[in-house]
Amino acid sequence: MADERFEEHLRARRGHVPEGAHSGAAGGAACGDLVRVSVAVEGDRVVDAGCDASGCGAALAAASAAVELVRGEPILTAARVSAQTIADELGGLSPGKLHAADLASDALHRALGAAVRADASAAPVPGRVLVAMSGGVDSAVAALRCGPDAVAVTVELWSSPENDAERSCCSADAVRHARALAHRMGLPHLTIDLREEFRAGVVEPWLADHAAGLTPNPCVRCNGSVRLDAMLDIATRMGAAELATGHYARIGEDGLLRVAADAAKDQSYMLAAVPPELLARLRFPLGELTKPEVRALAEKAGLPVARTPDSQDLCFLAGTGRSAFLARHGGMRSRPGDLVDTAGRRVGRHRGHAEYTVGQRKGLGLGGTGTPRYVIAKDAARNVVVVGTRDELEVRRVALRDVRLHRPAEDVRTVRLRYHARAIPCRMDGDAVELDEPFAGAAPGQTAVLMAGETVVGHATIA
Repeated sequence: MADERFEEHLRARRGHVPEGAHSGAAGGAACGDLVRVSVAVEGDRVVDAGCDASGCGAALAAASAAVELVRGEPILTAARVSAQTIADELGGLSPGKLHAADLASDALHRALGAAVRADASAAPVPGRVLVAMSGGVDSAVAALRCGPDAVAVTVELWSSPENDAERSCCSADAVRHARALAHRMGLPHLTIDLREEFRAGVVEPWLADHAAGLTPNPCVRCNGSVRLDAMLDIATRMGAAELATGHYARIGEDGLLRVAADAAKDQSYMLAAVPPELLARLRFPLGELTKPEVRALAEKAGLPVARTPDSQDLCFLAGTGRSAFLARHGGMRSRPGDLVDTAGRRVGRHRGHAEYTVGQRKGLGLGGTGTPRYVIAKDAARNVVVVGTRDELEVRRVALRDVRLHRPAEDVRTVRLRYHARAIPCRMDGDAVELDEPFAGAAPGQTAVLMAGETVVGHATIA
């Protein structure tokens, strides 16, 4: 019987591309097998699907099985189809052939995600929540706390041969891992490809800012104008009123962002640019929890990610260094220049201004020269890095640009000038903040988060 099912799918017609369909592919030269699946959706249903494949017989049969499993089915039924589901449809596959089911599953979910993003339109479903899943413990527990009607979504943001897939939270490998985790939890899973938008909206500005001598916050930009916007659109298309994420943050009764209960894990800084109209549709299930409590919930639920280490790198830098990335994607290769003191005297050499940030002490090559030196400023046009003492680094006034306030300026009581920095008492003075105490390392290009108590009342960029 199993052989009959395999042979039936092996003989199935291929090359059919439904009208208005969106396609996804997986495989290629590296493995010799290539699978392409095309999916057309209307409303909340897959109205047609087709496939094509080249390579071994298992790849051809797996592509056909994927199509038969989703054609005519509700989108969320199709979103539950896994590599194992495809293998079962074929009557089982030997360990050496399971790769074919993996390829068919990847191609199917890429096609389904593209079709949903363009054409899906489901009626609102009470209690349905879309959950952003990265494959880590935080987003998994967030999904747990959203109940059985949760729908998981993962965005693919970056793809590059230099990236270490196991460390990146947004690569194709990470998407595959998140999908497997969602299916293990009994959740339908959607995959959304945002690589083009991410490159244009986050990576290219990040590269341009470094070339201009700035220190940008790509995660603030991504959350504020790329990732969450796209997932909220998917939530609407799938009939979900809210999007839940695994961020450690809260939303106050006034609809504004608040810091998390666990100050050590608080991520409100990285969410500061999310506008209030989007916050109104966001849910942060971990906002009142500590990290140990989150891991305990994951262990109780038997999740395999309960003890997975947190990711540390920017997602597009995982597996590579900033210098290598700047050289490969921004053309900013090693460009030695002068290190000068605040009086303009040459005190050493640097590798290129883009590799340094205001406040940096390590890596200057000035050890053993007496008083510790820090980067005070950078002159990108002349490729000069200015260094000085900590006293010279400290400031009591910080100029701002692109100020966005959700409350009157007089409500601002403190400002956070770096992600892990504590809030400094201050007052607004036009497009600047006057600090009640000195701050060392206010780097142009970084985000300034404007606070009133625990509430984020605005944000700006350090000028």
